[in-house]
Amino acid sequence: MMGLAAGTIFLLLSFCGIAAADRDTVGDVLRLPSEASRFFHNDDNSDDDSTAGTRWAILLAGSNGYWNYRHQADVCHAYQLLRKGGLKEENIIVFMYDDIAYNSENPRPGVIINSPQGEDVYKGVPKDYTGEDVTVGNFFAAILGNKTALTGGSGKVVDSGPNDHIFIYYTDHGGPGVLGMPTNPYLYAGDLIDVLKKKHASGTYKSLVFYLEACESGSIFEGLLPQGLNIYATTASNAEESSWGTYCPGENPSPPPEYETCLGDLYSVAWMEDSDIHNLQTETLHQQYELVRRRTSNDNSPYGSHVMQYGDVGLSKDSIFLYMGTNPANDNFTFMDENLLRPRSKAVNQRDADLVHFWDKVFVLPPLFHFELKYCLLGTKF
Repeated sequence: MMGLAAGTIFLLLSFCGIAAADRDTVGDVLRLPSEASRFFHNDDNSDDDSTAGTRWAILLAGSNGYWNYRHQADVCHAYQLLRKGGLKEENIIVFMYDDIAYNSENPRPGVIINSPQGEDVYKGVPKDYTGEDVTVGNFFAAILGNKTALTGGSGKVVDSGPNDHIFIYYTDHGGPGVLGMPTNPYLYAGDLIDVLKKKHASGTYKSLVFYLEACESGSIFEGLLPQGLNIYATTASNAEESSWGTYCPGENPSPPPEYETCLGDLYSVAWMEDSDIHNLQTETLHQQYELVRRRTSNDNSPYGSHVMQYGDVGLSKDSIFLYMGTNPANDNFTFMDENLLRPRSKAVNQRDADLVHFWDKVFVLPPLFHFELKYCLLGTKF
């Protein structure tokens, strides 16, 4: 038992050193912590309506490791939301490392949840691009519909036409102008903007919506995403601040006691929990932006961030239905311009969420070690 405890202490102390240097550079490598009406609504809730065009979606979790549980949980939740909205599986492309559901640390093997009382969001999620196939190159190829540029995976790409609508959702760690990936290289803002410009030049979509969860996520689009591409983007934070994890150990509400990690990210959970209950035929992107903005800012407390919007902001008048479909079970839900899902407790800084996971493990160790490890993990000097 003491051997196990000593090993855990060594892992925690080593992680402290890694976390303290997570913004360092080694050579050239940046080190990161890892409105359609009811008239047009088909009875079968399919996504091939001639007015709406075909809906396409790319969902990407840019991390791996059990301590980053929340990112893959976010993506799995997003997949279930889109499927309930009527998008076909062949039109949803999922990128995630897929090392969480059956991880030895997962207290519910084969199950992933995104909220404390949440249902399993992992069941049925396609394994399009997993493990070493979660690459920047494959992501860009999927956006552009370029199958010849793929290097593994299911081969699914956005094979869209000029009347189609595309939704892209990314969640992970980030820094100024860069987003994390579980494989090298990382995803850089300039490269992403170039790909979006190429997609527009190809004339293969009518409009595109991009939801981005990461620290400094505003830096990916600010001053870089031009108007006129028919692209509307929102980000979890501005160009200079962190985004936040939620449903973390020690919060209220907290995860079930057997979980030692955050279950979701605040911005991501905000837009998905809003979409879960509303009739998305009648809710616009702008209405959702306002609800998510208020929830994510957490009353402008220190435990929140500023949700931003970029690109062709005029597209925000569109109904969310054009991009995500809508769950028929919500047809009679009346939209309220008041966020009933706002949190009652603090969230956790994205860059501290990993530490929360490891700090929660401290409680299985003898009390003698708690004081030293606490101050190490919190970055406080003696």
